[in-house]
Amino acid sequence: MTSVACGIDFGTSNSTVGLADAGGARLLALEEGSVTLPSAVFWQTEGAPPLFGRAAVAAYLEGDEGRLMRGLKSTLGSGLIHDKTAVGGRAVSFREVLGRFIGHLRAAQVAAVPELASVVLGRPVHFVDDDAAADAAAEAVLAEIARECGWREVAFQYEPIAAALHYEQTAAREELVLIVDIGGGTSDVSVVRVGPGRAGLPDRSGDILANDGIRAGGTDFDRLLSLAEAMPHLGYLAPTKGGGTMPRHYFLDLATWHRINALYTARTASDLKALRLVAERPELVDRMMRVVDGRHGHALAMRVEAAKIALSDAEAARLQMADLTGGPNPMLRREGFEAAVEAPIARIGALLARVLSDAGVGAEAIGTAFLTGGSSQLPILRATVQAALPGAEIATGDMLGSVGTGLALEARRRFG
Repeated sequence: MTSVACGIDFGTSNSTVGLADAGGARLLALEEGSVTLPSAVFWQTEGAPPLFGRAAVAAYLEGDEGRLMRGLKSTLGSGLIHDKTAVGGRAVSFREVLGRFIGHLRAAQVAAVPELASVVLGRPVHFVDDDAAADAAAEAVLAEIARECGWREVAFQYEPIAAALHYEQTAAREELVLIVDIGGGTSDVSVVRVGPGRAGLPDRSGDILANDGIRAGGTDFDRLLSLAEAMPHLGYLAPTKGGGTMPRHYFLDLATWHRINALYTARTASDLKALRLVAERPELVDRMMRVVDGRHGHALAMRVEAAKIALSDAEAARLQMADLTGGPNPMLRREGFEAAVEAPIARIGALLARVLSDAGVGAEAIGTAFLTGGSSQLPILRATVQAALPGAEIATGDMLGSVGTGLALEARRRFG
């Protein structure tokens, strides 16, 4: 037993390391004084150690030789976790990449508390929708990686429950709270009873009235916005001379964070050259070839993500992509983005209703809706929550730190 406990939030987009003791919980500064670390790895081709977080993204943007990988958490529960990708003349599995990244988080914890060897890891309610075996396999792989990194005791807590524990630190009264955690790869919702008198209870299972989630989140919003606004300028759905349309899978890969590197092959380059010959507008394929040949896929995805974030505060935003594609810089509008993400937002709305039903309570019983996660500030998401809970107060936590702080509090309860 140690007086300090550790909680790790390994996120699709960002990660944190939290520590808790009798005095409370805090997040460690991981890079450049920031407590959040982008879940990114840049694997250098010259045999140098991989770079992580902002340093990884910077190396990629500066044109260093190597391969940037993001959205790694999305490989858990899929066959992709065991696939290998060529980096610097050798094959590296996605599992190995995850292990190096989580090992980096472990090193930060060891630097702060060397003797600590137990951890609570966050997990979505479902790594994989409607597939219990794949979901269990995803958790098992993550636990194996954590033990390989040096933690002897590994436990899990649902990310929305962790967010509830963080919210409870400032709760003034006992109430039912709807936790809405919109992460990079998943959206999770829970109904939890919280209150200042409940935080110290040894068993909180009775306070969790319902808990569910879906595999849809911020990276899905990025993908759909990219397909709607960026990919048509590269040939997506463009006609061919034979009366058909361009094959979709190249553009789907380019719009999906963890699939981008799959395009950087000689086969794809050859395929695109052949497609150019049959395209009604070959200049669009030229732009696609420019992105693939220059390995600008992640840079383009970052520009799309930046435009999405800008549309949270503005009705219109310019998508700056001309330097990457040789095409235009299209103007995006919030209504266009909201139309593009209509399907996952509808699924989140249905999830809210389902969790309330599972909890056996009506909307009027919820005192507060606590929103956390990187995409929780999207106006359409907040409007969806408000429509489901017209009488509830909408509270916003630390968008990227609430889960990590709550996981540290859970670790203190279990191991501290």
